[in-house]
Amino acid sequence: MDFILEGLVRALDLLLSGDEVTFSAVTATLQSSALAMIAALALGAPAGFCLGHFEFRGRRALRLAVDTALSFPTVVIGLIVYAFLTRRGPLGEWQMLFTVPGMAAGLALLALPIVIAHTAAGVEGLDRRLRLTALTLGAGPLRLALTTLREARFAVILALAMAFGRVASEVGIAMMVGGNIKWHTRTITTAIALETGKGQFAEGIALGIVLLAIALVVNLLLVLLRRRMA
Repeated sequence: MDFILEGLVRALDLLLSGDEVTFSAVTATLQSSALAMIAALALGAPAGFCLGHFEFRGRRALRLAVDTALSFPTVVIGLIVYAFLTRRGPLGEWQMLFTVPGMAAGLALLALPIVIAHTAAGVEGLDRRLRLTALTLGAGPLRLALTTLREARFAVILALAMAFGRVASEVGIAMMVGGNIKWHTRTITTAIALETGKGQFAEGIALGIVLLAIALVVNLLLVLLRRRMA
């Protein structure tokens, strides 16, 4: 219990003193997570709508692939992204390896199946008369999609909350693609792994508390958003 109490005291000290190393890791975590969530929402919400709304050949196989991707090993995702972004890879000229945008790309791939699967489930659970009503009122394809996603907004918000939890707590992708570079791509999770490996349990616990606080704030904001939209 002593090292836990020490970690709590250390966490308060790091935050109140404005420790630059800690806030650098917090900044990298927030930047990469925000970019990943924006990309996952922009790509996943339309894809989830199409998967849950339309009937087409191969839909079940595609849904199975999306559901399987929910449990895809994160280290493999990091390896794939690393292979694409390395200098000898097809996207090497973009020079995104060991950068925050590079980490965000890998984290977006992690969050994308979550957003697609939950959005599709939310769309499938809607009343089928919604489509007929919207078409009767003269809604075009874009208006129909926006109306449907608005009705399935609670499923989308739930998907965002779950996706953020996976993204913010990810270690493998951040370590492989980001490189755990101090002041640049060292996130809270990679810093926790580093400090724990060095035997600095108090620092690890302190950073863990900071990560929990961030997750709590984000989820509270999503809850407030859901209540306002209701």
